Amino acid sequence: MSLGQIAEAVSLPRSTVQRIVGALQKERLVISGANGGKLRLGPELSALAEAARYNIVECCRLHLTELSQATGETADLSVLRGPAMIFLDQVPGTHRLRTVSSVGEAFPLTTTANGLACLARLDDDMARDLALTEWNRQRIERDLPGFMATLAAIRETGLAYDLDEHTRGISAVGFAFRDWSGDLHSISVPVPSTRFKEIRPKVEATLRLTAKHVERMMEQSL
Repeated sequence: MSLGQIAEAVSLPRSTVQRIVGALQKERLVISGANGGKLRLGPELSALAEAARYNIVECCRLHLTELSQATGETADLSVLRGPAMIFLDQVPGTHRLRTVSSVGEAFPLTTTANGLACLARLDDDMARDLALTEWNRQRIERDLPGFMATLAAIRETGLAYDLDEHTRGISAVGFAFRDWSGDLHSISVPVPSTRFKEIRPKVEATLRLTAKHVERMMEQSL
């Protein structure tokens, strides 16, 4: 955008906008385009975004550790990015047979506990669009009314489930929360299905407690 366009959009004098933009340019938050043309976002914004990503990992690390210690299972932190859940951090469980995902790995939305938890935090229209986009991309047909009913149930209970749906032999439970910038994240516990039924009540109770602690942390940080 040009200075004139910005001034018109925010209803401020061009001279005022020029002073504000000058200050932002000094911090490299905005930069001029080629040949001093229109303004665009500067490199420091990317650095700030990256710092925020690591900040959420650092803030949630203790919660993941305590969750893993309490259940003996792996605890994951992921973030909703476009059409996928991206893993940010993981604390492995104590069992020899455990589930492991790589940081940076992308998981689908409609067949995972973390994806379903985040979809349930969106309004119906947005959740429906993301679900349909995923199904169309995968060339599969699903029961949309039934799926939307599942999201409604997740909103009621606060927990989402993946029962051998994404990966055969692996079940998972998770909840979603928004960080300070409004991004949707999820903390989830994947469990080998062979022991899921036995440990499910403990995982659910511990996740609910973790969710309360995380929500309180977010409120106190605002």
